[in-house]
Amino acid sequence: MKTYNKPAASKLVARFDRELKNILMNDLKMLKQAKKQFTYTTRLSVA
Repeated sequence: MKTYNKPAASKLVARFDRELKNILMNDLKMLKQAKKQFTYTTRLSVA
């Protein structure tokens, strides 16, 4: 009979935090990029 080692709760929390941080950082990058693009296109249309 095999025994499976379950990961410690702290490891799961650390992984969750890391994944969440990565997702949030990617979203932030996309928002900054979209804001730059919006500002650029707005300036072009106003000029």
